Amino acid sequence: MPIRNFSIIAHIDHGKTTLTDRLLLRTGTITERQFKERLMDSNPIEQERGITIKLAPVRMEWKHPQTGEKVQLNLIDTPGHVDFSYEVSRSLAACEGVLLVVDATQGVQAQTLANYEKAKALGLKIIPVLNKIDLPVADVESTTLELMETLDFEEEDIVAVSAKTGQNIDAILDTIVTRLPVAPEPAAEPLRALVFTSLYDTHQGVIAYVRVMEGELKRESLMLMAQHQRFTPTEIGFFGPDRRPVESLKAGEVGYIATGMKDVDLVKVGDTITQAHTIDKVTALPGYKEPQPMVYLEFYPIDGDDFMLLTDALNKLKLHDAALQYQGVNSHALGNGMRVGFLGILHAEIVQERLEREFGLEMVATSPSVPYEIQVRGTGDEPSQRIRVNNASELPDPAMIESIYEPMTRTTIFTPRHYLGAVMQLCEGRRGNLLEVIDVGTRVRAVYDMPLAELIVNFHDMLKSVTSGFASLEYEVTGYEWVDAVKLSIMVQHEEIEALSQIVVRDQAESIGRAIAKKLKEVIPRQQFEMPIQATIGGRIVARETVKAFRKDVTAKLYGGDQTRKDKLLKKQKKGKARMKEIGRVSLPQEAFMAVLER
Repeated sequence: MPIRNFSIIAHIDHGKTTLTDRLLLRTGTITERQFKERLMDSNPIEQERGITIKLAPVRMEWKHPQTGEKVQLNLIDTPGHVDFSYEVSRSLAACEGVLLVVDATQGVQAQTLANYEKAKALGLKIIPVLNKIDLPVADVESTTLELMETLDFEEEDIVAVSAKTGQNIDAILDTIVTRLPVAPEPAAEPLRALVFTSLYDTHQGVIAYVRVMEGELKRESLMLMAQHQRFTPTEIGFFGPDRRPVESLKAGEVGYIATGMKDVDLVKVGDTITQAHTIDKVTALPGYKEPQPMVYLEFYPIDGDDFMLLTDALNKLKLHDAALQYQGVNSHALGNGMRVGFLGILHAEIVQERLEREFGLEMVATSPSVPYEIQVRGTGDEPSQRIRVNNASELPDPAMIESIYEPMTRTTIFTPRHYLGAVMQLCEGRRGNLLEVIDVGTRVRAVYDMPLAELIVNFHDMLKSVTSGFASLEYEVTGYEWVDAVKLSIMVQHEEIEALSQIVVRDQAESIGRAIAKKLKEVIPRQQFEMPIQATIGGRIVARETVKAFRKDVTAKLYGGDQTRKDKLLKKQKKGKARMKEIGRVSLPQEAFMAVLER
């Protein structure tokens, strides 16, 4: 039976999952009785937010109404957000073609363009699909023109459908069969299978989702090439959409392998599986890379006794999410917590929501931060080297720092033309460097180089605010660039509070230091002695506030007499306060930390 492997890519909320549901119904893969909306999204958060977090493949069979030819269709779903761009690229690498879905009411958006570029770079056949044509506000004509002008499609290439009502679904299936390349026929070559995602099953261990590129996948001794890990599968099968065991998978087919392994870290997205006895003759499939966390948050349980529950919860989540990285941290006021690395800010939000909802944890989350690369000076025989630090407390001695590099992004923003001025003002305020502005119908596409640190803190909310919700945003991390950054230290009562230290741009250090000192002055309770709050850069004080001392009226008991009697009591009080200031220690309340950390 001929095979077509394809994926559906789209901007968020353009109807990708609804179209998937409709294809499953039309091909008879599921019955009306089994059907429910967003069938492929297993997580409640996915269903509520309308985004795909964990991709799910499915095998369908389509019999052409005219010719009667049967074709096997393998739909390999993709996650629906920029944070998971590496997983998207591996899913696309397992396909021969894609359906590019565009909402007829919204037109081409930032993520539409980013996904189009990924598919084009991999040399895939792209079929443009215009969705939601049944809506009264759908502007089919102008969206068609936009697709032709922006992405160079011909008018006859575009398939107009309504995934909601099922209008023109047969036309999509016919187009897939006629225009997508047929998967290569099985050959007697050594096995090479691409792992495009994995999950953990309590009984069967790690289950790898694979596309067989060459050879035949059987239950024999296999090898994961990147991890150099040998295993024998306990089960092989395909998705229909539930797991269905088979004896083997041939070249071109998509399915799963129950590896029996208990560590999800061993089965990495993008790895190549081959037979153990042919390992020396086979080269790994291109494109594999290790997932690198780009956003860090610290989670502290409100009840200190819940720390073990937080550790246990993260261990369980990591079984299904190999990109999650975490380590224990301790704070003066917040107690024990976890520093967790994420692929992006949405990834962080989803994990936090799952921790609170599925495990009943009440937590304090700090403001997100990004990793920096530090060029450290060489000493003696040791050459200069570049190290990666995830927070300010890991910075080496300032005298040892040669230069600091921060992660940069290529950010694409689509916005209606009359909001362009507000968008440019926002981006320039966040150290954005404008690369190009291109007219796209009634909207414009602005492309910026922007630091990731500026992008992850409230940028998306601000963008939606200044454009009344009409702008869309897409970014990809492009690498590290030199930045004139410094460590901003916060000192209370001449003692450095490490948890409040930050890496900031030198130009902004003074204003950030003033703002932090002012916030702390408001939330730190007064003591019996005067308390200085200082923001310092390498020993130089850039901002200072003082929490005034409580002052007891020691002269209240006097009701007459000479002035010297009052002076004597006031001098005694002054001596006592000076002594108290020397030995006094300040215990910062939790509110003080949160006032600074939650920017």
